[in-house]
Amino acid sequence: MKFIHTGDIHWGMCPDADKPWGKERAQAIKDTFRKIVEKAKELDVDCMFISGDLFHRQPLMKDLKEVNYLFSTIPGVKVILIAGNHDKIRGNSALLSFTWSPNVTWLMDETLTSVYFEDINTEVYGFSYHTTEIKEARLEDIQVPLNSRIQILMAHGGDAAHLPINFNSLELSPFSYIALGHIHKPRVLAEKKMAYCGSPEPLDMTETGPHGFYTGEIHPVTKKVTNLTFVPMAQIQYIPLAVNVTKETTNMELASRIAQEIKGRGEHNIYRFRLKGMRDPEIDFDLEQLASHYRICEILDDSEPQYDFSSLFAEHPSDMIGFFIQALQKDNMSPVEKKALHYGVNALLHTTDERS
Repeated sequence: MKFIHTGDIHWGMCPDADKPWGKERAQAIKDTFRKIVEKAKELDVDCMFISGDLFHRQPLMKDLKEVNYLFSTIPGVKVILIAGNHDKIRGNSALLSFTWSPNVTWLMDETLTSVYFEDINTEVYGFSYHTTEIKEARLEDIQVPLNSRIQILMAHGGDAAHLPINFNSLELSPFSYIALGHIHKPRVLAEKKMAYCGSPEPLDMTETGPHGFYTGEIHPVTKKVTNLTFVPMAQIQYIPLAVNVTKETTNMELASRIAQEIKGRGEHNIYRFRLKGMRDPEIDFDLEQLASHYRICEILDDSEPQYDFSSLFAEHPSDMIGFFIQALQKDNMSPVEKKALHYGVNALLHTTDERS
């Protein structure tokens, strides 16, 4: 039995909505999911498991129609879904009355249910969210019949507010494969047994690294996963980079270095830069200018002005600057104390108030 494991699509979300590329990211979510559906046909899989949060919020009828059309293009693939905390089942959910393509099965109940596919001797278990949070460990000591079927578990959660999971005990369960959703970073928790698929597209700047889906195969006799492979699929990556500056670093040099970093890693990716080191006290880096030229979602300036405190104290022995340096400067200063000293001196040097 061959399968694709995906989830956390968040169809309808617009990452970086306040950025020029926001609409492009929203479309990328839909395009990448379409490519995963196409992969299901290309790889000739038997099942596609979607482990919650297919939709970012309660889907509109047009969203259901769009997604259902995609599923109808792979009639030979059994699509099994559960609802997550974002697309939870409500009493008035359009999901409840929508007519899906014959190859689609939603496990919509709030309690564990299953669907059995005789032609591939596979039974898939799961349940959907009906509330925003599930704080009970519903998978603890889960009981399923011992039989000759391939048994799959689909679940969405893994933190204190969203279905707490004891992964060690779950690993010992009789399931052939456990398809998890909710955590957006792909991760295998038990070799060829249990995994988080991650979101196919990164959804904010904290979701670094590769994103895509898993494909696997289960032996019909041993009922063990013989192969589990991660397939990268995302159109972009969020890349965090640190740039060290010195007292000699100028705005033009900084812009040139950042441009080189971006070109080397791909201008289509989105970047988060953190400036570190000691800078010339007379220089203020033009961060907005840098961000306007490239896909930079954030620039954090953690650099510090490099003051010669001994010379400054000699120049200001009896005014506020001198008093401030004398009061704060000491050996073995903590990072917080150093920042307080640097920022305080910088403010005093630039103030127009009387320093006495």
